[in-house]
Amino acid sequence: MDPVEKGGNPYGLVIAPATAGLITKGDLVVCNFNDGATNTQGDGTTIVGLHPVAGAAAYHIAQSAQLKGCNALAMLPDDSISAAAFISSLNPLVAPDGTVNNPFAADTFSATWGEAFAAAAGTQPAALYVSNAGTGTIDRITLNGDVPTAFTEIAKGFCVSGGPGAVFAQAGLTYDGSIDTLYIVDTSSYSVVAFAGVSAIAADGVVVNGSCGATTPTPALAFTGPSASSARVIASGGQFNAPISAALLSDGDLVVGNGDINNPATPNLLFEISPALGFVGAPLQLDTSGTPGALFGIVATVDTQGNEIIYFNDDNTNTVNMLSH
Repeated sequence: MDPVEKGGNPYGLVIAPATAGLITKGDLVVCNFNDGATNTQGDGTTIVGLHPVAGAAAYHIAQSAQLKGCNALAMLPDDSISAAAFISSLNPLVAPDGTVNNPFAADTFSATWGEAFAAAAGTQPAALYVSNAGTGTIDRITLNGDVPTAFTEIAKGFCVSGGPGAVFAQAGLTYDGSIDTLYIVDTSSYSVVAFAGVSAIAADGVVVNGSCGATTPTPALAFTGPSASSARVIASGGQFNAPISAALLSDGDLVVGNGDINNPATPNLLFEISPALGFVGAPLQLDTSGTPGALFGIVATVDTQGNEIIYFNDDNTNTVNMLSH
């Protein structure tokens, strides 16, 4: 697909669930971490859309200083776009017509860094999960439609360090509604963490002991707190090199991309992770240029024939690409 316009370093990536406003169901929605004029890390303020066909040109959805440092997106059923904005430390909600709102202004964020939406199920209300690279915390925003009804910090203690271009923090938030589990890619410890029964985790229910230090990867994670038993590491080490992004496959496995902050010998690897078994098979190198740091936003879906489709941002080429099998 064509290079993403009016910005650079495409980070956030999500698939539109409906047709509304400027957006067509199935479109890819992307936010840019860098600005278009100078390509400065973290200065991006734009969200664009792409029809999921080869050669598609990006169309403008929104631009605002509230989106500065946008790095992760989640979409609500009405196509409202929830955006993690690292530099502004906000979590704006962008309407399908491109209007940028801030319904979570009463809540405090710190270097907002990860984003996942959980649909309502039974008596469980819809919610957004948001991670903060400034404080090592994860928040849950309970929703009634687009309106927040509660704000709870459910986890704290993740190790955080670095700045734009080399952020070590809890990222790649991915929610599996079939088992009410939130997955977190912990860039600092080179691991993937699962929070089972996440909708029931109360305030600071999980306290992470990352033994934070000056070097990475930081030591293996340990968990305390009232909901410590719900947290576990499902994959760590191996060829992980500052993993940063993830997407949920139809069989419940995850695909996880390296951030390559520490310049590995084989950069830009994508891994399949089974929550039960850990690493599955050999990793796949998606960008073969030899330049590390290509992979950020990743999202997966299934086409009408039942084939798994994975879309991923390539920051080296400023494009969105498709992988199918």
